[in-house]
Amino acid sequence: MYELKILTQFSAAHQLRESGGKCEQMHGHNWKVEVRVRGEELDKHGLLIDFHDVKAATAEVLEGLDHKYLNEVPPFDHENPSSENIARHIFESLGPRLNNARASVSRVTAWESDTACASYTSP
Repeated sequence: MYELKILTQFSAAHQLRESGGKCEQMHGHNWKVEVRVRGEELDKHGLLIDFHDVKAATAEVLEGLDHKYLNEVPPFDHENPSSENIARHIFESLGPRLNNARASVSRVTAWESDTACASYTSP
C-alpha cells in the first residue's frame, strides 16, 4: 500500500455553539491541514497521484474556508465548526475531486494548534 501526504494551512474564526467554556466566544486559529491519499497501484510513471493535483484540489476546498467566519459558511452555518467537523468536511469535499480507480483520500487531519488536532478517515 502506498500513501502520500501533503500539508497546507488556512486561517479562520469560529465559535463552538453550546459547547460550554471559552470556545463559545468567537476566536480564530491558523489551522494546519494534512491530507493523505492511499492506493495499491502506481501509474506507468511510478506515481500514485501527482502531488500537484492533491495540492490544487485541497487549495480549492480551503479557499472556501480561508479568512472566513466559519459559522457563516455551509455546512458550518448549521453544524459546529469543530476541528472534527472541519476534517470531515475537507475529506468529503476532496473525495470527488481526487478519488480514482488507483487512489483515494484516506485521512484528513485538521490541527487547530501545535498540540491539538482531529482526523477523519475512510471506513
